[in-house]
Amino acid sequence: MVRPTTPDATATLYVCGITPYDATHLGHAATYLAFDLVHRLWLDGGRDVHYVQNITDIDDPLLERAERDGIGWSELAAREIQLFREDMTALRILPPRDYIGAVEAMDEVSAAVARLLDMGAAYRVEDAEHPDVYFDVAAAPKFGYESRYDLPTMLALAAERGGDPERPGKRNPLDPVLWRTERPGEPAWDSPLGPGRAGWHIECSVIAGNRLGATIDVQGGGSDLIFPHHECSAAHSEVLTGVAPFARHYTHAAMISLDGEKMSKSRGNLVFVSTLRAAGVDPLAIRLALLSGHYRTDRPWRDELLEAAAARLARWRTAAGRAGADASFVLREVRSALTDDLDTPAAIASLDEWAADDSLDGALVADAVDALLGITLR
Repeated sequence: MVRPTTPDATATLYVCGITPYDATHLGHAATYLAFDLVHRLWLDGGRDVHYVQNITDIDDPLLERAERDGIGWSELAAREIQLFREDMTALRILPPRDYIGAVEAMDEVSAAVARLLDMGAAYRVEDAEHPDVYFDVAAAPKFGYESRYDLPTMLALAAERGGDPERPGKRNPLDPVLWRTERPGEPAWDSPLGPGRAGWHIECSVIAGNRLGATIDVQGGGSDLIFPHHECSAAHSEVLTGVAPFARHYTHAAMISLDGEKMSKSRGNLVFVSTLRAAGVDPLAIRLALLSGHYRTDRPWRDELLEAAAARLARWRTAAGRAGADASFVLREVRSALTDDLDTPAAIASLDEWAADDSLDGALVADAVDALLGITLR
């Protein structure tokens, strides 16, 4: 369902960040690009934007990759975070006001978990070796309202996406971990809960809430985060603050596929932004290729998309240098398309028509494409 955003003078945006154990692939780029458009449209509308993004710089996949490659986990995280930022800069994605790593936020997360325990909304499993702390989903009576999935779907996705529904001692198979107690050979942080580290969902709840307040305008991420991640993050936040909803809009970017499968690190079917850049591909052609599909539509990546985008970019850049008749109507068309659920295909179609009309001026349109689509033409 498409609904208008109605932020105050300062719009608030939280987008879930990377787990930095590998380079930025085009699926990541498509997600951050979608919310970059939201960011740009709010700025174009005269609003300030407080944008926060986390970095899950400690998690099982990171530890596993570091062990496989014989590198320290923190060294691996630092390397991949730097590469991610370089890729985002090259793609002209406006940076968040706050980049917050899980490691940096460990004290505030553990404090929030302690509060949930005090409230009776969390509990420790009866496990002498690993008395981990779990969230009791029964404490969130609206649990499930965001994803609207049925119970079998929730259970299947929890098992697939980092949960442990079969663990003995849990009150409900869907209860997510809040604090994972120390394991041999794993990093741990001291806290009133005992040595350990934060669960994934509570990490985002706390980082977002402590910077943006109890209710934010938009929580964003890929569609693979709808459940359990966004559902659980919202539940944690709403119990902690007593305020619902956690976000006025839960917005999800669709998946980019390659060879018929969702592009993901686990499958290894990846096209990396950094690899394309190293091969001499114009990053703005990558950006334009991703914009050619609607952000909510699952779509395949093909080399032809990049070739078409490079050719389109060249045509637009030629048109940007023209002097001619007033083209302000093109700006209105592009704005109208983007404010209608980020309809980038419609915006691109208007710009293609402008570029093909040799009578139209280029300067104003070039400025609009720079500000709204993030593509430099001059």
